[in-house]
Formats: sequence, C-alpha cells, structure tokens
Amino acid sequence: MENQNKDKNVMIQMSNVKKRYRLGQIGGGTLQADLQSWWARIRGKEDPNTKIGVDQRSNGETFMALNGIDLTIYKGEAVGIIGGNGAGKSTLLKILSRVTAPTEGEIDIYGRIASMLEVGTGFSPEMTGRENVYMNGAILGMTKAEIDAKMEDIIEFSEVREFIDTPVKRYSSGMYVKLAFSVAAHLDSEIMIMDEVLAVGDMAFQKKCLDKMRDVAKKEGRTVLYVSHNMETIKKLCDKCIVLDRGKVIFNGGVQEAIAMYLDSSMGELKRYYNFEGQRRSTIDRGTMVYIHSFEFIDKKIARFLSSEKMKFCINIEGKEKIDGLRIRLEIRTPSGENVGMSESQRLINLKKGETQDVELLYDISNLAEGTYTLRLTVFILNEMGTHKGLDETTELIYFEIVEDEKNRTNWMPQYWGRIKLPSVERIS
Repeated sequence: MENQNKDKNVMIQMSNVKKRYRLGQIGGGTLQADLQSWWARIRGKEDPNTKIGVDQRSNGETFMALNGIDLTIYKGEAVGIIGGNGAGKSTLLKILSRVTAPTEGEIDIYGRIASMLEVGTGFSPEMTGRENVYMNGAILGMTKAEIDAKMEDIIEFSEVREFIDTPVKRYSSGMYVKLAFSVAAHLDSEIMIMDEVLAVGDMAFQKKCLDKMRDVAKKEGRTVLYVSHNMETIKKLCDKCIVLDRGKVIFNGGVQEAIAMYLDSSMGELKRYYNFEGQRRSTIDRGTMVYIHSFEFIDKKIARFLSSEKMKFCINIEGKEKIDGLRIRLEIRTPSGENVGMSESQRLINLKKGETQDVELLYDISNLAEGTYTLRLTVFILNEMGTHKGLDETTELIYFEIVEDEKNRTNWMPQYWGRIKLPSVERIS
C-alpha cells in the first residue's frame, strides 16, 4: 500500500490525534476558546477559560471522543467514515473542519476545505441564499468575480432558484441542504467533508449529490470525506473506508471489508427500548418543535417477530411548540442500507406546548421476508406547499428480526426474490 501511494499527493495527515471532553463541564464553545485552552496546556499555563478556584486536574471525569487517530488521506480519494453512535465520526470531521481543536496530536491539511456538518452550518439566517454563497466563497478566499463565475451553476444545481434572494431562515431543511451542498460542491476547495446531511433531502436529490461527489473525486481530483450510516451510499461513492470504534481507527482499507466489519460489530443486539435523550440530531432544527424521547417495542423482550404477527411499538414524544397534524414516517432498510419500503401514519397527532404523549402504533410486517432489518422513524408535518417538513427523528438505527412462522412457511429466498412478498396472483375467469 505504501508503494502504491508514494506518488500520490497527501491532502490530510493526522498523527496521534486525541480529543478529550470533561463530562459535566461546559467548554469554551468557540474555536477561539478551544485554541486558547490548547495553547495554555502546551505551555504548561493555567487555562484562561477555567473558572477561578476550580482545580483543573480533578474537574470531573474525562471522555475520549478521539483516542489516538493516525490517518493519511491522498488527493482524489473518496473516503467513507463509518461506525456506531459515539464512535467519534462527527468529532473527527469537526476537527478537520476547524470547528474545534484537538486536545493532542498533529494535523497537516494541504488545501481548502468545504464542509457540511449540519444543515445551516456556515449560513447566516438573516442573509439571502445568494448573499450566503458570496460569504462562503469569501471564506474560501475566492474573489467576487470567481464566485460570479460559479453562481449560475450553484443556483441551477441547488433547485432553489425561486428562493435564492429570500433570507435562508425561511428555508425548509431540504432547501438548506440543497443550497449548502451546491455551494460546497461548486466553490473552489480541494477537500469536501460531508456528515450525512444528505439524509434530509429527497431521494432524487440524494442521488444527484452522490453523482456529483463521485465526479468531484474522480474527474476533478478533489478529496471527499463522507460519513454515513447508509452502507449503500458508502459503496456507491467511496473507494476506501475507515471504521471508527470508541475513538479509534479499527480498520482502514477496502469498502466491502470495512462494511462487513462494521455490520458484524453493530448487529446482534435486538433491543426492546431506545432512549434518544440528548442525542445529536441530523440538523440543528430537528427536535426544537417536537422531541422524540424514546422508542419501545410493546410486549417484546427482544425485537424478534414471527412473519404472521404485527409489530406493536410506542414512541414518547413531547411538543416543544403547539403542533397540529403531526404525522409519522417509518422507513425500513436492510442492515447494509438498501431501501426496503416506507409507510406513513394515517391518523394525525395533535400536541400542546409542553405536552408529552405515548403514541402506540401497529405495523403490518407480513409482507417482509425473513431476515434482519433496520427501522428509522421521523415525525413531520405538511407545510403550506404540501411537502414534508421533518421535525424530529430517531437518532440511531433500530434493529428488528423477522422469522418465518412454521405454520405458514413458504421457504422464501430473499437473495432471488427480494425482501417484499407481493400479493398472490388470482385467476379472474
């Protein structure tokens, strides 16, 4: 591998990078404060951001979000980063994007970085879409003339031409994603960093973005780092993959091998109950109007179902604001991320501000073939244009398993016939 890469240009070099957080302690909150604390530590001085009288050596327990990362990433590589919740994926990207500073270690970056870590990151809500494009270009060191030359391509790709001169605070999450991705993909940067924000956009736009990222890496020679829980998008986009676990790199190599290792390590626990308290949402506005606290399978010790029974589950949701007409979308995928199907609730939910409800739901799984699946649940409303506005979602994959009912066994073979058992064919004459 070393001989293969000796003629390639290094874009990112990381040596023994660590990121330590003190549990229960509020940090500086800004890059400037983090840098002040880091500079004080390496000089052996007192942290200027620590309150007077606090003993820095014994201020609570520490949590190692990253614990000794060594990585070399080359020009033109499309690198997938996968791992379970809390593995350190987002922390790694935040450090590379200079949102926060490492506690220890060295990082060398050879090129400008365009990143999408959360929807709206890097955008000023009071400015229009067009003004935000200029601001992002200026941050990358581009002149107004250079941005003007790219503007039409950005607007065309983003599909928000009608709203480009509207303040972005009025954009939906999907519109944010479209414009933010278009900016990152078209402005002059040598490195693109994406943290699964594409999950907010519609399926057609997701495909369009994946095609664009592939072109950016293969045709333009730019470097792409992409975090996702969807293994199908990792397979389609990436030519190399890194698996993180508890802040360490446990695999760095081929995509198929990385996915196999990740699935082996993440599967097997068919939990009954999931708690989403305090977990990071996919966008900054998710969980601000409605908050999903938990998910629980009803009348089950583990999430295993006969193909003849219906799935019963309960979500605990809280109205942060008064909400009428709340709906539920349920997405089923294979463990590797392939889409199986989607369903929506028929009965609507109304929530008062501050009200918490246990919403019990029934789902017919009889058409699903035997096997293991993942479930992702989103609560949404329809906006004035009739499109979905996602308000919150479950923040980790919910696994469940279906086993054939011996009384109605069909010997279904998903590898040949697919995951969905379609209705039988009936003779009409």
